[in-house]
Amino acid sequence: MKIEPIAVTHSCFKEKFGIPRQPLLADASRASIELLPPFGDPEAVVGLEQHSHLWLTWVFHEVAGQWSAKVRPPRLGGNKKLGVFATRSPFRPNNIGLSVVRLIEVRMTPKVELIVAGADLLDGTPILDIKPYIPYADSVLEARSELAEAAPESIAVNIPEEILVQAQSYRDDWGTDLPALINQVLAQDPKPAYQQPDPERIYGMALCGFNLQWRYVNGEIEVVDLKKLNDEVVG
Repeated sequence: MKIEPIAVTHSCFKEKFGIPRQPLLADASRASIELLPPFGDPEAVVGLEQHSHLWLTWVFHEVAGQWSAKVRPPRLGGNKKLGVFATRSPFRPNNIGLSVVRLIEVRMTPKVELIVAGADLLDGTPILDIKPYIPYADSVLEARSELAEAAPESIAVNIPEEILVQAQSYRDDWGTDLPALINQVLAQDPKPAYQQPDPERIYGMALCGFNLQWRYVNGEIEVVDLKKLNDEVVG
């Protein structure tokens, strides 16, 4: 069996820590799916703009070769184990991921790329396939999951005015709303579920070329800094 990437991801997420644990939970996130030769032919994406959402099949490229029969899902607090096939853990026999994303734009020049929202993809993620999301076939109204019936409860995020103003001034080629992205990512509580945060501890993640830093105060998240990555190493 020979499988090769058809595209590569350019994402606002530059490291694994902080990436939403499921797609579409942070709709403000942006990514470019750049088709690679010989697949970067404009003919290959004709008609794709008629679909609002896409299925992406991709590779957990930073955990290749690692797997375990039982894993600790974050949804269960990180302390209980389930069979790997009962979870969406990246530590799988074949390290393949599957995500639904919202299609914003199909660009044909200077390269063929898809601008998408809600992607839970690390920068550089190899894409194996792209398919349209078909609502009547792919949305199962009676589907259930006893372990994850609804999205996790959000945590309140406080962004000081000066940092908010700085984030509002951010511009990129994908139309990213950085204040909304910061709020959506942090509201999902990126730290390990089993960890009890020390109010003095500062957490950090790489986001849109910034080192976003925050701490936990009285059950809420308080953003404490937003610096260009070349100014400070992410903690």
